[in-house]
Amino acid sequence: MRLHLLALNPTDSVTDGFLPAAARLGLDVTILTDDPAAHQRAYAEREFRPRLVECDVRDFRAVISTVSQLGAPDAVFSNSDHLQTQTALAAEYFGLPAKDWRAALRAKDKGQLRRHLALAGLDAVRSAELPPGADPVELDVPFPCVLKPREGVASEDVSLVSDAAELARRCAEIRARRPEAVLVVEEFLAGELHTLETLGDGHARHVLGGFRTRLSPPPDFIEEVLTFVPAHPADVTGQVLAQLDALGVGLGACHTEFVVQPDGRARIIEVNYRAIGDQCDLMLARILGIPFFELVLRAHLGERLPADLGARTDRRARNEAVLADRAGTLTAAPGPYDAESDGVELSYRPVRRVGEHHALHRTNRDYLGVVWAVGPDQQRVDAAVAGFLAANRWEITP
Repeated sequence: MRLHLLALNPTDSVTDGFLPAAARLGLDVTILTDDPAAHQRAYAEREFRPRLVECDVRDFRAVISTVSQLGAPDAVFSNSDHLQTQTALAAEYFGLPAKDWRAALRAKDKGQLRRHLALAGLDAVRSAELPPGADPVELDVPFPCVLKPREGVASEDVSLVSDAAELARRCAEIRARRPEAVLVVEEFLAGELHTLETLGDGHARHVLGGFRTRLSPPPDFIEEVLTFVPAHPADVTGQVLAQLDALGVGLGACHTEFVVQPDGRARIIEVNYRAIGDQCDLMLARILGIPFFELVLRAHLGERLPADLGARTDRRARNEAVLADRAGTLTAAPGPYDAESDGVELSYRPVRRVGEHHALHRTNRDYLGVVWAVGPDQQRVDAAVAGFLAANRWEITP
C-alpha cells in the first residue's frame, strides 16, 4: 500500500514515530517536502528510507498535482501543524480517508476557531484580528491580553501584554519579523494548562489521557514540563470533547490545550489537529503500551480502530525540556541517551547539535534537548529526570 506523507522538517514524530510504524505496516512511503535535502540527511543512516519528492507542500494545488503524477495512493497523511488543511484537501480529492478540511482550517486559524466556537454557543472568548499594518490602538480588548500570530506554532511570538503601550510595542516587534502575518489579540484565559490527547477513525474516538503543563513565567508561554494525567474529570473531558465535535475534529490524532477556570469551565487555548510533539508522542506510546503511530496510520488508511485499544492506565511520566537561557553557541551537551532502572525507562534526545549558534527566541525553539521518563509512579519518574539533569551539563558560549 502506498502512503504519501507531507512534511516540512524531519521531526522526531516522523523519523522516530511514523516512519518506523509505516515500515512495520509494510507501507511504501513517499515524502513530499519543500526541503528534500534536510530529509535526506535525516534518513541517511536509517534502515527505512522513504522516497523523497520535492513539492510546494503549503499549496494544496501543488500537492494534488504532484500526487497525481506519482500513482494512486492509499493514504495522504501529515503530522505537521502547517499542512493539515492541504493534506485534507488532497486526500479528499483522491477519494481517500480525509479529515474535514474545514475542521483542519478552524484548528489552524486561531481567529476562526474563536468565531466558530462562539457561533456554536460553546465558548465566547473576546478576540480580534490585526491584519498587516492595522493599528492595535483601535482594538477594544481587555488587559491583560494575549497577542499571537493567527497561524503560529511552538509558542513563537506569543506574549501576555499588560496595557495598550505594550501591545503596540509587541505588535511592532512581531511585524518586524513577520510583516505579512495576521495577529490575534484575545482575552487571557487564566488557569493551569492541560492537554487532551484523542485518536479517532472518523466513526469512533478514543480519549488517551492528557498532560498537565508547566509554563515559563509570563510574559512568555514556553512549555517547560509536561506530566501525564491518565484521565481528566469526566465533566472537563466532556466539555472539551463537545468543543472538538463542534469544530468537526474526528479522524486521526488531535492534541488540544485547555485551561479549567474556577467556575469549572474548560476553555480551549488551541487545537492542534495532529499528534502531540516534542517527544511526548513517543512517550505517550510507551505510557499506554499501544502501537500509537501504527493506529494513527491505520485510521488514515480507512481502517476502523478497535473498540478497546488495550491502553494501560497504571503508568506515569514526565517530559522536561532543557532550555537555553542566552543566545550563543552550544559548546557542551550530552548525546542521545536511553536507560532503564528501578522500573523507570528514561530517554534523552538533543534538539540542537553541539557547535550550533542560535539567538534566544523565548519560545519552545529554545529547547536544547528533551528528557522524559515513564514508570510506575510519579515520584520515581520525577526523580529519574532530575537525576539525569543534575548529572549532565549544557554550556552556551556567547
